[in-house]
Amino acid sequence: MSETNIKETLKEKYGEAALRATAGGSSCCGASASSSGGVDPITSNLYDEQQTNGIPERAVRASLGCGNPTALAQLNAGEVVLDLGSGGGIDVLLSAKRVGATGKAYGLDMTDEMLALANENKRKAGAENVEFLRGEIEHIPLPDDSVDVIISNCVINLSADKDAVLREAFRVLKPGGRFAVSDVVTRGEIPAEIRKSVLLWVGCIAGALEESEYRSKLAAAGFASVDIEPTRVYRVADAREFLSGQGVDVDAIAPQVDGKFLSAFIRATKPETHKDKACCGPTCCNYLGEKKED
Repeated sequence: MSETNIKETLKEKYGEAALRATAGGSSCCGASASSSGGVDPITSNLYDEQQTNGIPERAVRASLGCGNPTALAQLNAGEVVLDLGSGGGIDVLLSAKRVGATGKAYGLDMTDEMLALANENKRKAGAENVEFLRGEIEHIPLPDDSVDVIISNCVINLSADKDAVLREAFRVLKPGGRFAVSDVVTRGEIPAEIRKSVLLWVGCIAGALEESEYRSKLAAAGFASVDIEPTRVYRVADAREFLSGQGVDVDAIAPQVDGKFLSAFIRATKPETHKDKACCGPTCCNYLGEKKED
């Protein structure tokens, strides 16, 4: 499946999800399971009532995530937060509360319907420190070193060019900035035929990286202190109704996928840059960043 086809499919399905949320329905990971009557084991029960107090109901209904990065990420007053693939805006609005009036929360999304919904939710919430941007997570429309924290909720796994996403995340983070996302990852080998399904790309499954590969890609982008903390392990039994509603032969795939997909909270840090511009690099500086004596 080409990158262009994946993006067009995502735009279509997430656009439909935004319209369903606007009309009073619910969405589940961008797929069509809500129309089948199945319960999505990935996106359900991620936010508690205390968190969503004051958040527009449509923002909650439009949530397509696999975790709750705002509950796990360290967010401080005055910080700038960027949500990659912000959808209806729930994580942006929650982050805006955490960083306060002196901070700012950006949301980035490529789907016009989701951006319209997010801006309406922003208006209803009265959030003045929020801005939604149109664009792709592979090409973030923000300058270098401009963000303190990057969050994302079950979106990076959908990208066909995850290396580009992670390089861009590293670029826009300030030195010492934090990468704190929820995503679907895998453990062990997954049959290739499962990854070929467009529906499963949109359903947050087929694009998932294996844990060790995620670590490697983060390190290659320049990140340090990488940590992957599982938050939910998915069992086929939990998703039987959901998968059957999409025409999947559950019994046939169960031995190949059971327990191999999981939601995880993924942390990493952009290292602090060297503050002594006179230093030429590791040949003239020691581990602490001080000049070596002649």
